[in-house]
Amino acid sequence: MQNNKFKRVLLKLGGESLAGPSGYGIDPLQAEAVAARVKDVRTMGIEVAIVIGAGNLWRGKQGLERGMERATADYMGMLATVMNAMALMDALERAGVYTRVQSAIEMRAVAEPYIRRRAIRHLEKGRVVIFGAGTGNPFFSTDTAAALRAVEVDADVLIKATKVDGVYDADPHKSPDANKFDTLTYIDVLNRRLEVMDSTAISLCMDNNLPILVVNLWAPDALERAMRGEKVGTMVTA
Repeated sequence: MQNNKFKRVLLKLGGESLAGPSGYGIDPLQAEAVAARVKDVRTMGIEVAIVIGAGNLWRGKQGLERGMERATADYMGMLATVMNAMALMDALERAGVYTRVQSAIEMRAVAEPYIRRRAIRHLEKGRVVIFGAGTGNPFFSTDTAAALRAVEVDADVLIKATKVDGVYDADPHKSPDANKFDTLTYIDVLNRRLEVMDSTAISLCMDNNLPILVVNLWAPDALERAMRGEKVGTMVTA
C-alpha cells in the first residue's frame, strides 16, 4: 500500500469493454477479463469505484436520428448501464471480489439506490462499488456521471480506461504521425477539443481539481503501473 500513489480511484469504462468481437452485447469472457484487471488493482489495497457506459447495448444517437425524444433515449441508455453493471458485478464476485451495484434510478430488486455515504462506507470496507444509471438525469453522459461520482466519493483520480495508451492530437489508428501527450491541462483539452471526455465532465473535474488519467485498459500491467505513479497514459490536471 505504501508504494501506491492513489488510495481511492474511480474507473470509467466504456460499455464496449464488455462486448465481444462484434462490438455489441455482453461477452462473459470480456467481463471476466475486465474483472481480472479490477481485481489486480483491488489486490494492491486500492479502493475502486466504477462507472460503466452502455455503448455495447444502446446507442442513443441512433434513436435520435429516427426522431426519438432525447430524454427517452437517455433513460434507455441509463437502464442499459445497469445491465452492464450487473454483468461486471457477477464477474467480479466470481473472481472473489466483493461488489455492490448502486443505481441512480431506484430498482431495489437488482441494485441499491445511490447513497453517497453508503457508497463511501462500502469502499472503506474494501468492496468495489459500481455506479449504474448515470446521474439519473437525461442530457448527461456517463463521462459526466463518472466525474460527479468521483468528486462525491472523494476519489484521488478519475481513470478513463480506453483501447489506446493515452491522448493523441489525432486518431493514432488513422494517423501514424499522431503525437501522444504525456500531460495536458483541462483548458488544453477544452480548447483543442480533444476527445478525452465531454466538456461537462472536464469542467466538473477542473472545478474540483480532480486529475484525469487516460490509460489503455488492455495493456499488460498498465493499471497497476499507473497506481504506483509510473508514467503511463496521459494525465490531465490543472
